[in-house]
Amino acid sequence: MVTASPPSAHQIVVIGGGAAGLAVAARLLRLNNHLDVAVIEPAEFHFYQPGWTLVGGGVFPATATRRPMHGLMPLGVTWIRQAVAALEPDQNQLVLDDGRLVHYEHLIVCPGIVSDWGAVAGLEETLGQNGVCSNYHYDLAPYTWQCIQEFSRGRAVFTAAPMPFKCPGAPQKILYLAADHFQQNGREAELHYYCATPVIFGVAPFSRALERVADRYGVQRHYQHTLVAVDGPARVATFEHTGADGQKTRIEQPFDLLHVTPPQRPADFVRHSPLANAAGYVDVDKFTLRHVHYPNVHALGDVASTPNSKTAGAVRQQAPVVVRNLLAELGGKQPTARYDGYGTCPLTTAKGKVMLAEFVYDGVVTPTLPLDPYVERRSMWWLKTSLLPFLYWEIMLRGYEINTPHHRARNYPEPD
Repeated sequence: MVTASPPSAHQIVVIGGGAAGLAVAARLLRLNNHLDVAVIEPAEFHFYQPGWTLVGGGVFPATATRRPMHGLMPLGVTWIRQAVAALEPDQNQLVLDDGRLVHYEHLIVCPGIVSDWGAVAGLEETLGQNGVCSNYHYDLAPYTWQCIQEFSRGRAVFTAAPMPFKCPGAPQKILYLAADHFQQNGREAELHYYCATPVIFGVAPFSRALERVADRYGVQRHYQHTLVAVDGPARVATFEHTGADGQKTRIEQPFDLLHVTPPQRPADFVRHSPLANAAGYVDVDKFTLRHVHYPNVHALGDVASTPNSKTAGAVRQQAPVVVRNLLAELGGKQPTARYDGYGTCPLTTAKGKVMLAEFVYDGVVTPTLPLDPYVERRSMWWLKTSLLPFLYWEIMLRGYEINTPHHRARNYPEPD
């Protein structure tokens, strides 16, 4: 049974009850139920965040993406229902919000990253009203669908924050779902996509494929533009553009609908700790996921410094690597498991169509199935809406592992 007890000392401490934390804890105890594993997580609910795009697109109800945390905590784990205030790896301990200490032999850091809504002037005051919406929060995603339904004509603006942020394809997914809805319902929409990067997607062949999708909907793209302010009542968004010479200029964009991807960063207790690199992420070896200075510390998920796409698909591949390497260390063996940088992004290009992007480090495209990855498919819509949620809730979070079929490089013609 799951127990809730005061903090003390544990063999393995996992920070975070999100996808990474639950997957690692469940897998560890499934392979060795004699381990002493504690999970530190204050939240009452666990959220299937990849589903929030489908909530905003009117496909899922919000409740389909939320389950009580107590029903997902692995059997045998000690659940510490507190937040972490500070990390003290030189003493093999951490400090909880209430001041109590938790000592550990091994630490797994995976609390995710946080949305920094306050980094955009005026955004917090107008979220959920004045046509300003976002799929990056459980409570806000339903308002996105309301805005799309109520949109009759005008300017619909979609933003992508500076990298890194959760699921880099998500801002485009809701853009295309909205564009498809507008087309299907005869709504005249002037569509704008503002992103901080110089390209529409970080993997070149998928970037070219997505440019064609954007062209199909008549989307005006604005690269190297960062949202810096929102005036909700006036319905004006302000962007900062970085030119080729590095000069920054500000422009104002009127809107009738504004979907915002907020800037994101590690929590303060991570970025102000000895575990963090200069950018604030837990500094790990990108293959072993082991900390570069503290050998009894691992990290995975969004908070790790690995240069991969921050997605649930990445966690599905990272969790077994951490588990295998940690069990090897506990058994006195050399850890050999390696993470290849795998990430996956089911790119929703219309209601009923998905382009499944899978890739590893250095942008190498590695489809799991022997299908042209640059084609929008109805079968991948089924995967996105039905299979992946099942694999998430019933396989990954339960500590099971599926290795076949395995992603690998395949020879398909790249888009022009």
